This record gives sequence, structure tokens and C-alpha cells, in this order.
Amino acid sequence: MNLPLDRRRFLQAASATGAAALSGWLPAWAQPVSAGTTAAIPELGGEDISLRIAGRSLIVDGRRAAAIGINGTVPAPLLRLREGQTVRLHVSNDLDEETSLHWHGLILPTQMDGVPGLSFPGIKARSSFTYDFPIIQAGTYWYHSHSGLQELMGLYGPIVIAPAGDDPVKADREHVIMLSDHSQMHPRSIYMKLKQEPGYFNRQRQTLAGLLKGKDQPLAERLRWAAMRMDPADISDVTGAVFTYVVNGHGPADNWTALFRPGERVRLRFINAAGMTIFNVRIPGLKLTIVHADGQAVRPVEVDEFQFAPGETYDVIVTPTEDRAFSIVGESVDRSGMARATLAPRAGMIAPVPPLRPRPVATMRDMGMDMSAMSHGAKGQMDDMAGMPGMDHGMMAAHAQNNPPPSGDHGAGSMGMRDPRNAPQVRLGPGVQTIAPMPVDRTGEPGQGLADAGHRVLVYRDLVAFDRNPDVRAPARQIEVHLTGNMERYMWSMDGQTMSEAHEPIPMRAGERVRVTLVNDTMMAHPIHLHGHLFELVTGHGDHGPRKHTVNVLPGGKVSWDVTAIPGDWAFHCHMFFHMAAGMMRVVQVRPMEGEPA
Repeated sequence: MNLPLDRRRFLQAASATGAAALSGWLPAWAQPVSAGTTAAIPELGGEDISLRIAGRSLIVDGRRAAAIGINGTVPAPLLRLREGQTVRLHVSNDLDEETSLHWHGLILPTQMDGVPGLSFPGIKARSSFTYDFPIIQAGTYWYHSHSGLQELMGLYGPIVIAPAGDDPVKADREHVIMLSDHSQMHPRSIYMKLKQEPGYFNRQRQTLAGLLKGKDQPLAERLRWAAMRMDPADISDVTGAVFTYVVNGHGPADNWTALFRPGERVRLRFINAAGMTIFNVRIPGLKLTIVHADGQAVRPVEVDEFQFAPGETYDVIVTPTEDRAFSIVGESVDRSGMARATLAPRAGMIAPVPPLRPRPVATMRDMGMDMSAMSHGAKGQMDDMAGMPGMDHGMMAAHAQNNPPPSGDHGAGSMGMRDPRNAPQVRLGPGVQTIAPMPVDRTGEPGQGLADAGHRVLVYRDLVAFDRNPDVRAPARQIEVHLTGNMERYMWSMDGQTMSEAHEPIPMRAGERVRVTLVNDTMMAHPIHLHGHLFELVTGHGDHGPRKHTVNVLPGGKVSWDVTAIPGDWAFHCHMFFHMAAGMMRVVQVRPMEGEPA
């Protein structure tokens, strides 16, 4: 995979009877062929921790593949730390290539953040490095490589940090539930196939037979999408066609099992460590009480299901009272497969696994069009734009530069799918397929495919910080960043510039309050992660806005958050691995205020 130099530097340096009874109705991927395993992820703790990174093989559902692990395990060991301690992590690299470890969600000195070529030089082959930093927070986090393709090959692990005092979340026992996606195909091959044909892994496209049966979209809507050269069934770039969805490194057939005693309060620490998969999580028969989001305490909220994207974490309390098993289901957002585990009083038990629900299709709302607000004239304008044969991206960009909007009309915008007036800071070119004409705040929506779930699904606006936020100053200025791309060419960027094209970082001053608004101009979801910071989502909760380090921006939507800038050079990127690899990444550079010492 030949990535442009700057980006390449960032990524390189950057029971049998029971089973038989169920087999008549369970899909093949849901049939347990194991009596179940209760093996937990190995744990490490203390102030000095040794981690050895090396290649190994991984067996998932009986199939062996090459992987990269730490201390011989995939996932890597669970690091149990305590707020207030200092930790020294001695990392040895036994690989024949450079490696790194990034501590996702932790507030730490920039030189310890673990991004090669930005915050430190990386860990050369057959060498070592010691990360040394104070632990100033509590909660559920994780760590992973920020070099090459290593994260996709299993180089990730969980972090649990106990609070300095008593934990306000009371539970009788807890389990880490780390969801990810695993493939027999090498990540480099996956990326090459996406560049050659972005829909290569989509096996759920709309068909003529489906149209004749009245499934999915009617003909007129299909024609509109075809005119825009977009596939509304393309919900995920990489799907269950090549992925096995795993829990703590175990495939569905392994029947990984978390134990409980009836009546116990069980804390489940969910971590989405997938490279490319958004999961819909539920435990049929149990209510889920959300108590932490991205490691931060929130006021408890009871739901039936939540959707979370790569990089996000949720802590959930469940209280099973029956002496029976429950299925833990992590269904991929495109419904092409699921991660599956069991919550049970005893090992070897299984529970019914719900079938995959019908896969969703994108709507015009996912294209940044508020259909309720569209006039017929605007809709016609959109249709005219969509119908232009063979859109000349370069000519349109030149037209935008040579024909600026009339004076006084900059804020009006239009319903055109690529009108520069809707995002004047975006550099138009072949990498920008669309600009959302009417992006809306979608933090009150449950995520793609869950609007008609028939039960309560968590939305970002449900999250309210348990305590008043430490910095409640109003932001002094605002920054708007557009998430841009061209799905047909598999190009991803911010403001129309890839990482290698953006010669200037996003500047901030240490200690200043900034409101950042992310606008998604594409029809794919983008979980955006800012290293080294926690920000407060602007969702109407004032001083109790939920604090997060990763937020999923829905297609055609926008999200705003306030942040207090911390000195350093920080990676700012989409946590869909291949989106980041293709260029959806920037650097936030935070320097002291004028007159203050560096």
C-alpha cells in the first residue's frame, strides 16, 4: 500500500444437545460449536509494566491467521491502573518493523501519546521504549498501535482505571467486553480492494428482484441515487463478507461466556476496538443502564440498545435475576454479521441468538438534506445537479473559484450537492464528491437503521455528565471542520484536504475554550477522535454536557463540542481505520498564549 509520505509516516511510525436443538433456526455464524470459554483477558497492573510486542497466530472460529499481540495474547493484556498513580510501561518491539502504542482517551503529556512522527519517533524494530506518565482520570479506555496496519492485526487491549476514592458505580462483578472485527484477508489487501472498487465487500445491494417485491427504495428514489453515482445500501465499507466479528478475540462459535449469579449487579465495560465496524449492542431480555461514556460518569439512563463506533466505550449495568443464559449481541450496523457472547450463571450454557435484522438503506437525510424543509424549487435544483452526466469535479472547483457567490449571499447556500457556498473553506477537487446542503444536528437520533427498532435506543442527547464539568467557560471562538470524501474513488479528507495535503495544522492556544463543529458531507458515518483531550458535547445540557474523546458524526449530520486546549501536537482523525489511512486526519497544534512561557 503506497500511501503519501506524510500520512505514511504517521501510520507506519503512526453444549452439543442444546446446540442441535437450536441449529434448525440459528444462522450458521450463530451456532455454537464450543461448550463455551470463560477465559478472561490476562491482566497486568502496578507502576512498572512490561509489554512485549510480537507476531503470533490467532485462531478465530477454528481458522488460523497471522496476528500481532502483546505478551502472547490478542487482545493485549488488560491494564488495571488507579487514578493518582504514575505508570511506567516498558515496551519491547520484537517485530521487524516499527511499532507504537497510543493510550486512547488518556490525558497525558503529548510526548507520551504514542503517534510516530508527531509525538515521538516510534519504537524501532528490535528496540524498546518506556512510556512514563501520571494517571489523572478513572474509567474504561483502551490502547492500540498507531503504526502501519498493526491495529487491524490485533495490536489493541483494554485499560480499566479505578477511581482514587470509592467508585460511585456499585457492582457485584464486572467484565470487559471488547468488540472488534477480524479478517483472514490481510489488511493491505482489503485496502487495495477498496481503492479498486469501494463497494467490493457490499453483498447486500438493492436488486431488480427486490424492486419487484417492493423491498427497500421505490424506483424514483433508486434513480435519484443512481444519478448521484451513490449506493444507498453501502452502509459499511468493509462487511461480514470478509470480517468475523469477535468478543475479546473470540468468534461467535467460541461462545465466550461472562458469568454471573442471579440477582447480582453486573458491570459490563464495552469497548469498540474494531477497525471499521459500528456495532448495535443489546442483550435480549435485559435492560441496559448506561453509567459511563468514554470513561466519564453520566447520569444513569436505561435503554434496550446502543450503537457505538470504533474508539467509543460504554459502561453498562445489568441485573439478571433469572437462572438462565442471555445472549450479548453486537450486530454490525449494516446487518452483515454479529459478534456474539453469552452472559450466564454457568459455563457451557447458551441462549437464543436473535436473527440479523433487515439491513438499512441510506436516505436523503443521510445526504445532508432536511427533506421537511425542502421546497420544490430546491428539490428540483438538487435533481438537476444529480443528473449532470459525468460530474467534472475539477471544472466545478474552478467554477467555484472563478465565480464567487454574489455579495451578501454567502450565508444563503443552496440545495446543490456541491455548492461551495455551503462550505467556502472546503477545497473542491476530485476528493470531494458532495457537500451537505442542509446538515442537521443528529445527536437526538439513534443511529442508522435503529429509528424503527421498537424499543429505546440510546442517543447522545440522553447522556448527561454526572458531575458539573471542570471548565464551563463559554468558548471564545469557533472552528468548523467538514468531513469530506469521494466514495467512488475511496478518498477521505477534512475540508477537502488529505493529511499529506494539509501543510498547516489546526491552531489553538493553550487553555482557550474552542467550539468545534464537525459537518459530515459524506453518506458514511465518521467517528472522530481528538488525542489527548476530553471535550463536552453541545447537546443542551449546559454545564453537564457529556465529556467524550470520540464522537460518531452521522451521515449528513453535524456535531458540536467545546474543548479546553492542552499544549502539544495532537492527532485528530476519523477512527474508521481505512478512512484515516486514506487521509481523514489532521494535526491540532496547541501553543501557549502570547506572553506565556512555552
